[in-house]
Amino acid sequence: MNEFVDMFSNSDPSSIATSVKLLLLLTVLSLAPSILIMMTSFTRIVIVLSFVRTSLATQQMPPNQVLIGLALFLTFFIMAPTFGDAYEEGLKPLFNEEITLDEAYDRVGVPLKEFMGKHTRQKDLALFMSYTEADAPESIQDVPLTTLVPAFAISELKTAFQMGFMIFVPFLIIDMAVASVLMSMGMMMLPPVMISLPFKILLFVLVDGWYLITHSLLDGF
Repeated sequence: MNEFVDMFSNSDPSSIATSVKLLLLLTVLSLAPSILIMMTSFTRIVIVLSFVRTSLATQQMPPNQVLIGLALFLTFFIMAPTFGDAYEEGLKPLFNEEITLDEAYDRVGVPLKEFMGKHTRQKDLALFMSYTEADAPESIQDVPLTTLVPAFAISELKTAFQMGFMIFVPFLIIDMAVASVLMSMGMMMLPPVMISLPFKILLFVLVDGWYLITHSLLDGF
């Protein structure tokens, strides 16, 4: 503990800069899960993938680890240009001691705000802006992150549920058709889901479902 205190009491500017970088890194790492979930494409992707599994009624197949892993790598792929701009404009100059921490914070927020602004509905943004009683912003950069992030989150939730509904429809039709056939044959005690499951999996494989879902997610961004 004394060594940690001495590191900040040292008058050497280079030592203080290193200490600030360390604190900044620890802060970012502690907030990384929230940043990943609320300010990137992760929310939409993981919800849509969960809808796919639910509509197939395959219980835990694919497992949660697979869905989360796929969602993470798709998120990194989609967000790579945004993260690259944030690093080049904000973090790299900060590490090179060319700008201050406050300037780095503002620069890092620019590409993130641009990304979130493209996928945030005006209605959702106006909802939070009205509660803050703030003046209408001239650009997305004038919107504070405390307002933009929740607006972006509920916009992503709505988009994800819209995609989930479209995914559910064809599998619901299969369930209804199988249930009607079983009822007409007098096999009312046989669960329709048990019979429709192979047909839903077959349909999903024939149309190359994972490719279509991934293609739709990437096109959405």
